[in-house]
Amino acid sequence: MTQTPPDESAETPIQRALRLKRAAADARPKPPRGGKFQREQAAMTPGKSKPWMKV
Repeated sequence: MTQTPPDESAETPIQRALRLKRAAADARPKPPRGGKFQREQAAMTPGKSKPWMKV
């Protein structure tokens, strides 16, 4: 879904910066999705995430 402008001179500096920013973000490696960490976070009990709140 890479969008390249047909004419570089028609692109404003802001559009160019946004395009470059998106390209840099797409090039970065993405973290794994739906792994062990996410399952652990979903299964965590409310009190376990705040150990200082124990009575």
